[in-house]
Amino acid sequence: MITTIQIRDNVKNQLDRLKENHNESYEQTIIRLMQLVEEHKRRQKELLVESCKEMAEESLKITKEWESTDAKLDWEWNDNK
Repeated sequence: MITTIQIRDNVKNQLDRLKENHNESYEQTIIRLMQLVEEHKRRQKELLVESCKEMAEESLKITKEWESTDAKLDWEWNDNK
């Protein structure tokens, strides 16, 4: 089934500029753009996950460094009640 959508002239002109060639249909152009957006989202998610892993590793290193310092200190907690 084929449907018709209404778009403003300026949007049509932008789609014309985004076509890879004159033979590419509007549908092909739109599908290609949607695929680009999905690929971009996937890459952004991968980068976010990788960044979180790196931050977690760095946080763990800092925690381990402080653990050794904490073991050397004789902490006294005063409860002034």
